[in-house]
Amino acid sequence: MSGILQDIAAAFQFLTRLPFPRLPYRPDALARATKFFPLVGLALGIAVAAIYRLLTPHLPAFVVALLVVLFSTLATGGLHEDGLADVADAFGGGWNKDKVLEIMRDSRVGSFGALAIVFSIAGRVLLLANLPPDAFIPYAISAEVLSRWTVLPLGATLPSAREQPGQGARIARQVSGISLAIGTMLAFCIVGGLLRCYLWIPIVAASAVALISGLYYRQRIGGITGDCFGATIQLTLAAVYLCGVWRT
Repeated sequence: MSGILQDIAAAFQFLTRLPFPRLPYRPDALARATKFFPLVGLALGIAVAAIYRLLTPHLPAFVVALLVVLFSTLATGGLHEDGLADVADAFGGGWNKDKVLEIMRDSRVGSFGALAIVFSIAGRVLLLANLPPDAFIPYAISAEVLSRWTVLPLGATLPSAREQPGQGARIARQVSGISLAIGTMLAFCIVGGLLRCYLWIPIVAASAVALISGLYYRQRIGGITGDCFGATIQLTLAAVYLCGVWRT
């Protein structure tokens, strides 16, 4: 398998639960694969569009939106929802870096985490249900693409918050300038093809979420973790959906 195909497969293996052949372990595989994270978002977005096209003639908008969110959660194995819950518990209950990181490692979900998941799922369902028919597919795909793109600027600029190796440490400060440029070009070109002159609205929203969350992570724990990446992805999905509802 060529290097590019290996990187694409590694991106899908990390971000989804879709069946892909297992690849030989390479220490730099995940960092190299980040440039193709927007392509993973595109694939998930196309699947969401297909579900929407298939179900919309037969079901109310709210039910379709609920099934779309269910698919997204199952396709990713709840990876990003888990990250959001851990971040909410950790930052909500920890008052210093060590306590925040300790809570984040705890597999149990606390009250802050449960509330975060409820608001995340309910918010995305409500926003998707209120997207006009002509805006649903372009904004749904753009949200999947841009949310995965946020990993690149965060991974390029923030160090790992932990000294121990982990999934976040394999990306933190490991995303090269070339990978950042390639991934950004892919993401913005996809969004531009979908939204044309409106492309700047979700791009600005996604960039703002990445910037604000990144500054917050740096201020609270001095860097980033894998859970933080997942939390920012969840927030970006909702932000891009909101752009579609707000514009219309």
